[in-house]
Amino acid sequence: MITLQKNNGVWVVTLNRPEKANSLTKAMLEELAQIALDAAGEARVLVLTGAGSVFSAGADLDEARAGLAIDGVWERLSNAISAAPCLTIAALNGTLAGGAFGMVLACDIRVAVPDAKFFYPVMRLGFLPQPSDPRRMVDLIGPARTKLVLMAGQKVASDEALSWGLIDRITAPDGLLETVMELSEHARVQSADHVAEMKRMIPISGSSQP
Repeated sequence: MITLQKNNGVWVVTLNRPEKANSLTKAMLEELAQIALDAAGEARVLVLTGAGSVFSAGADLDEARAGLAIDGVWERLSNAISAAPCLTIAALNGTLAGGAFGMVLACDIRVAVPDAKFFYPVMRLGFLPQPSDPRRMVDLIGPARTKLVLMAGQKVASDEALSWGLIDRITAPDGLLETVMELSEHARVQSADHVAEMKRMIPISGSSQP
């Protein structure tokens, strides 16, 4: 349900469960976290994308009811991606929902297709978000807009998400991976150590540290 392609320093990780809107099982989350750890020292760019027309609907419903919704694996994944010493890009092929926000917020750059929607319905479902998600979201879009998403349950369209800073670019679906490859071009030709050192030089808010 996770596929990994490696090409000249660019690792493309695909959520490959389109028949279930790429909803995430614990096994998938653990595999994603391990890939992020394995990328250290080898990958110069790590890309996360999805198969089909949805990036991810969040947690698999059956596993969420069984406790996945509050499992620490979500936080381990987002922190592994945040700590990855390479350029991390979320290539959002469609809607992003629920717990899948964690890995995307932890990426360095987010690119989305025009039809993508963004929502995180934890208030309605009676759950709390992953601990680092509100902090990372505030760093990107500020506290009031974070409350619109997490507390008011608003669904945000891609154009509004771009204007807020939740995503960094919108591109046509047939050009999504091409855009990502263009963004990867400078990093992929350098050494992993050079990419890691440059990433360390770019400060982030202390509230978003793993």
